[in-house]
Amino acid sequence: MTSIFGASQQDLQEWLKAAGEKPFRAEQLFSWIFQKRATSWDQMTNLSAALRLSLSEAFTIAPLKCSRRLVAEDDQTIKYLWELEDKTFVESVLILAPERRTICVSSQVGCNAKCAFCASGKQGLKRNLSAAEIIQQFLLIDADLAQKGEHLTHVVFMGMGEPLDNYEEVVKTIRILIDPKGINLSQRRITLSTVGVVEGIRKLMGEDLKINVALSLHAPNQQIRKKIIPYARKYELSDVLSAISDYSRATKRDITYEYTLISGINDQEEHAHELVKLIKGQQCSVNLIPYNPVFGLRLKRPEKEEIERFEEILAEAKIPTTRRFTKGTKIAAACGQLALQTVESIESTFKTAAEAGI
Repeated sequence: MTSIFGASQQDLQEWLKAAGEKPFRAEQLFSWIFQKRATSWDQMTNLSAALRLSLSEAFTIAPLKCSRRLVAEDDQTIKYLWELEDKTFVESVLILAPERRTICVSSQVGCNAKCAFCASGKQGLKRNLSAAEIIQQFLLIDADLAQKGEHLTHVVFMGMGEPLDNYEEVVKTIRILIDPKGINLSQRRITLSTVGVVEGIRKLMGEDLKINVALSLHAPNQQIRKKIIPYARKYELSDVLSAISDYSRATKRDITYEYTLISGINDQEEHAHELVKLIKGQQCSVNLIPYNPVFGLRLKRPEKEEIERFEEILAEAKIPTTRRFTKGTKIAAACGQLALQTVESIESTFKTAAEAGI
């Protein structure tokens, strides 16, 4: 049975028309789900009993199951583990910052990109998430925040998975997020992170969307990039940069380059200078991400002095740069640490957290 949470207004209009109902009911139904956050058909009192019965026979309204909720030691990061209907698991992260409540959502169970520094792709891709499974991550965490009188302000597609490999469902999710009759989130508050799926970036340009797109660059040249990002063997760096530049011009959104600093691989002064040459003159910013440890990987985070020198070189070139300060490492919620989970690995993760006093 189809989940109601993945239905757009157009989907609902088509279903209602086929059921002999007035299409305007779609707006009422959409409002009940995404604005009033109804959790049962009986709450939808302006819909007839007959329509509610038909809806219950065609759609499910059951939420995702939250298997675990871990709060990091700094109280600024919360990781949610969701059990899906097929008994697979995905994770999403709530990041608390002054004036911001950001959710990092997953778009796939696992990941096919298999970047060398990331836990999500270690076991490959299991399947894509549906729009319903993605949007519910937002709805349920927003409901959690609502208990404190707060709400989510930003969404980043930076959790498990390569969003542009699940193009249709991710775009459908975005349209629900920005629908004025739905969640009504500003497009400026939505960021999609990609390793550089060229055809996906170019297709997104034709969607009449103006969300932010961040490129997981992680290297100043194609040679190094191919070592740490397998997708670079499919997409030339020049083609990726051309696509992201065209997207920026078409949408008038600045480019964000994400750059994970890995000791001895892409963190030297020459790499910083090469990065400056690569992106100088663009309307862009760089988000430096010191590598976060992943179990089973022998990569290392650069020393503090090396990180600061890399950042200094970018600053000297007047390239806007931020350094992502690590949050949630003890609960494996930091950038690159979200992993494909099994029941056994879940118990291990939470045992470790308990031992750490979290």
